[in-house]
Amino acid sequence: MNEDRKSHWQGVYTAKAETEVSWFQATPSPSLELLRLAGADRQSAIIDIGGGASLLVDHLLAEGFSDLTVLDLSEAALAKARARLGEAAGRVHWIVGDAAEWAPPKAYDFWHDRAAFHFLTEPAEREAYMERLRRALRVGGAAIIGTFAPDGPQKCSGLSVVRHDSKSLAEALGPGFELLDERRHEHHTPWGSIQKFQFSAFRRTG
Repeated sequence: MNEDRKSHWQGVYTAKAETEVSWFQATPSPSLELLRLAGADRQSAIIDIGGGASLLVDHLLAEGFSDLTVLDLSEAALAKARARLGEAAGRVHWIVGDAAEWAPPKAYDFWHDRAAFHFLTEPAEREAYMERLRRALRVGGAAIIGTFAPDGPQKCSGLSVVRHDSKSLAEALGPGFELLDERRHEHHTPWGSIQKFQFSAFRRTG
């Protein structure tokens, strides 16, 4: 596991409440809309990459989804999510791990990532991440990836990012994926600034 990344995110989630980070989102509308568009149902196996303390899992549980996994570098972030969910946390698989290094234990129907991939600034890290995605996502499943848009911020939480659009994500994914949808999203941070995101959904075809 990348210890520098791990210690950074452990520090962030230890020092700040989940509502005090710029990426806090009370209702993850783009993610929920794209999961529906891609055909997710209550039996779908969904993994949220870099999910941390995100409320996506809360919304999916409330809608009756039953096969949910959240992976994050930060145990502190996952602990906040588990505490928030209470008993319902037992219905979720929680993994402390690095998306560019872990070994997927099963095949998933949906791979969701809001704002994790864009922190991978080295080509080797991005390829390692995509190799895990290709290993984890079944044919016919979908990958939904949200990153800062080409005109979005160049840094987040003090770290440099690589901004993307659907074309650069398609190139990173390689053959065997088709674009289902792409959309821009203006995220309003808790203190009122606007961050420009793009979300892309790809179907795995082979």
